[in-house]
Amino acid sequence: MFLHLGGDVVVAKKDVIMILDARTKKSPFVKEFLEIAEDEGFIKLISEKEKEKSLIITTKEVFLSPISCTTLKKRSENVLNTVDIKEFNRG
Repeated sequence: MFLHLGGDVVVAKKDVIMILDARTKKSPFVKEFLEIAEDEGFIKLISEKEKEKSLIITTKEVFLSPISCTTLKKRSENVLNTVDIKEFNRG
């Protein structure tokens, strides 16, 4: 299944490693990680600069999204519920 991260960006749910609140950027560990990821060209900005609400770390890239962690979690759960219902109906 896929997860819509904002804008025109959709990623395979299986590729998502972690979703963090953008406020964690102030943490020294996250800050260092993001600096390295940016230097290596892995950062993909989906939102306007300084308007990001979440960081989505995938197997290939790090996305800065305007969508909150809570909303992304709900979207992720909705996808799971839809799959579960389809599999249940096949039976």
